[in-house]
Amino acid sequence: MLFLDGVRESTRSWWEVLLDLKSCGLNAPQLAVGAMGFWSALDEIYPDMRHQRCRVHKTANILNILPKSLQPKVKQTLHDIWQAEARKDAESAFDLFVQTYEAKYPKAVECLQKDRRTLLAFYDFPAQHQQSIRGSNPIESTFGTIRHRTRRSRGCLTRDGMLHMMFKLGLCAERKWRKLRGFNYLGKVIRGAEFKDGIEVESDNQVAA
Repeated sequence: MLFLDGVRESTRSWWEVLLDLKSCGLNAPQLAVGAMGFWSALDEIYPDMRHQRCRVHKTANILNILPKSLQPKVKQTLHDIWQAEARKDAESAFDLFVQTYEAKYPKAVECLQKDRRTLLAFYDFPAQHQQSIRGSNPIESTFGTIRHRTRRSRGCLTRDGMLHMMFKLGLCAERKWRKLRGFNYLGKVIRGAEFKDGIEVESDNQVAA
């Protein structure tokens, strides 16, 4: 477990985290889920890594642009994109959203369209992993225990004392963390196996065998 403090989610803070991981021997992962300054730092340290934009944060960004009376309907329309069975269905739902709201709410449509490719990257990975990689909430939720405690201890500890407390809280919290679904597929992803709509695509060698 690695803990480093930083200035919110600034590019500089993420750059230090990623550089430290790389110096520890971390090869470029296949996919990264994040937002804000994370992407700028990632492009510098691991330029070939694929991006997955968090659907939860993207949904919130779009809803904030729209009138409150329209938000429940739009939220369901966006869910139709993220929860589509196959990429082609997600693309169709994506196009429907654009056609429906582009005329009256161009800023909301622009907010969605600019991340089209990174929002749908998860379809190229195992179906068992998709629930975890479509957004950053699974990552953020693991720190719920830490946030609960640090909010009440703000200003009461030194920097080193706070980091030590967070590390200990993390060790306690990880006992309740759930194992990644489909963890046995990680080896295939690392070895470069191809997936389409969450299903592994058989290579010529596999078919011949």
